Amino acid sequence: MTAERVLRADARRNRARVLEVAESLFTTQGIDVPIEEVARVTGVGVGTVYRHFPTKKDLVEAIVAERMRRLVEKARTSVAQPDSPNALFEIMDGIVAEATVKKHLGIADAVQATEKPAAIEIIAADLRATISHVLVAAQTAGAVRADIELSDVLTTLYGLSAAAEHYGWDEARRHRAITTIFDGLRSRETSKD
Repeated sequence: MTAERVLRADARRNRARVLEVAESLFTTQGIDVPIEEVARVTGVGVGTVYRHFPTKKDLVEAIVAERMRRLVEKARTSVAQPDSPNALFEIMDGIVAEATVKKHLGIADAVQATEKPAAIEIIAADLRATISHVLVAAQTAGAVRADIELSDVLTTLYGLSAAAEHYGWDEARRHRAITTIFDGLRSRETSKD
């Protein structure tokens, strides 16, 4: 029984390590990096990688899901901060920053919107719900205009993310674009400060 638990814990560590290494390699070198190279750098056999991720698409989808989970966790952490009116802007900035990484990973091509796996859809729904919660909190605090709806925020995020991905914005360019958008979302009272 103990050996089985160790094996399961070891398998979980191997899976996490494969994801970490693959994300790093794909981000720096593109998703054309062979699975054999992911296995070699991870320090496991190719069979171990394929046991966890039968195809490269499965591996890329797992990376996308993990990055999205981190965004949701960051969003929840932002909500818990005492300065929560700024949480919406922090979350939006994080999501747009992800778009430039998506370009390097080739995620847009690997995971088309029409064929998102169920796990990614669940995380995406969780992220939308968190953004909705943060939007209401920001409006209640008077930081965001009362007439802004979740669909406005999501449309804005889509546009900013598409531009960031297409043009490969650096941090300065992303910050400039986001600041401009944030100025339009802020309530008049907040803008005057």
